[in-house]
Amino acid sequence: MAKVSTASISRALNDPDKVSKTTRERIEKAIDALGYTPHFGGRVLAMSRTNTVGAIIPSMANAMFASGLQAFQEVLAEAGVNMLVASTGYDPQQELRQIKSLMARGADGLLLIGSERPPQTRDFLMKRHVPYVLSWCFKPGDDQLCVGFDNHQAAYDATSQVLAKGHRRIAMICGVRAGNDRAQDRYDGVRTAIEDFGAPAALVQVCEAKYRLEYGAEAFAAIMSGNRAATAVICGNDVLAAGALMRARDLGIDVPGQVSLIGFDDIGLASVVTPPLATVRVPQIEMGRHAARVLLARLSGGTQPESVQLPADFIHRASLAAPPD
Repeated sequence: MAKVSTASISRALNDPDKVSKTTRERIEKAIDALGYTPHFGGRVLAMSRTNTVGAIIPSMANAMFASGLQAFQEVLAEAGVNMLVASTGYDPQQELRQIKSLMARGADGLLLIGSERPPQTRDFLMKRHVPYVLSWCFKPGDDQLCVGFDNHQAAYDATSQVLAKGHRRIAMICGVRAGNDRAQDRYDGVRTAIEDFGAPAALVQVCEAKYRLEYGAEAFAAIMSGNRAATAVICGNDVLAAGALMRARDLGIDVPGQVSLIGFDDIGLASVVTPPLATVRVPQIEMGRHAARVLLARLSGGTQPESVQLPADFIHRASLAAPPD
């Protein structure tokens, strides 16, 4: 219909600047008239690449990943790369199934969250030579390609801020630590900061909870009913902290008059609850952008990129105050 060769059509679709304007217009009219779309399978065979990247996140129900994933996708789109998203429900076996599924669909590389994986998953990634980048984590000395922040140090610094306010009886509502290196590192950071400070500071109670409002509320109620009620409760993320804040209101406990609450992530919820949550600001957008650039660089086959560490800053807000006399 366009009266040109298949090679000209290929150039018009893939490198239009190499085709004259009049020829390109004829090809575009033919495409519109025929309703033509490039055949995905044929392009894959010709290029040995799908220009598709998989992103596997623990949960689509948690806002902590949303901004970072959006930024990741935007950088990929600028490079003409598509993104497929899957979630694991914090289940390591489900993550392995999703990795295998995405690779079977031809994903050129993967974005994975966190550094802890069962040996079976690590073996699969290594033996198949899967290009991947880790995010939401950074551990000095780790030989894996990472773009993220040091969860241990961020939690340590936040706890130091709580101690500096005068709190000595501190409790923590942390995420489920089994198979979750971010939750474990945040717990370790809190515990280590208190140990380094020394007596009379103490971690008086620790409750593990899934990342949902109601579980944060239940954990807060359990902590406040204990014999050594805390004057500050540090939470593994802002969702848990918001749940704790809801239960504090139900119980008639003043925040921060009777107990201070600290979150982690600085999602939008943290600044609109009453009182606004003191929290750790995670560099979600920067992580997403850098992770995409690093993964694209790795897929290019040129000089291999290095890991990127980003800062996580403590944000002072009204939910943190000096303890009651």
